[in-house]
Amino acid sequence: MRKTAFKRKTSETDIFVRIGLDGKGEGQIKTTIPFLDHMLNLFSRHSLVDLTIQAKGDTEIDDHHLVEDLGICIGKALQQALGKKEGIGRYGDALVPMDESMCSAAVDLSGRPFLVYQANFRGKRSGDFDFELLREFFKALSDHSGMTLHLNMLYGKNKHHMAEAMFKAFARALRKAVAVDERIRGVLSTKGRL
Repeated sequence: MRKTAFKRKTSETDIFVRIGLDGKGEGQIKTTIPFLDHMLNLFSRHSLVDLTIQAKGDTEIDDHHLVEDLGICIGKALQQALGKKEGIGRYGDALVPMDESMCSAAVDLSGRPFLVYQANFRGKRSGDFDFELLREFFKALSDHSGMTLHLNMLYGKNKHHMAEAMFKAFARALRKAVAVDERIRGVLSTKGRL
């Protein structure tokens, strides 16, 4: 079973993450940041990854520490759940529309972290959420999972729709990358390891 739990506590944040790669897309997310709860529930549902998160942090300062540390914790949990990555497709991609917005995502579970992030959220905030933090979240997630991740917002006007398209595209790309293919022996690399 490709499941794991990860806990991280610092002077700024206290986070627990449980992840199940072979789930049904059931999310139980409580981060104290309602917008992020919504995005992570979308991610869980569209990736079919079961995801439980209990998190709190020094959001009285701002959301930065909590958002970045959530990326770290989800990345670490994902890395642990994948284990040796034997039999997985490794690569995944998706193109997702959300009303007037369109986002593409491509994932390589190579063990080599790298983020390409092309998104222009006009104006940094919508309500209480600073959209600039989305890059910090995905950077931390890619770094700590060992994932190459390309996120390209092709176009969009509504910031909420753009963020939804981004999380859904990432979810669907990851869903392909973690899928097990019984024809693959070991890892999908001529090097013999990822």
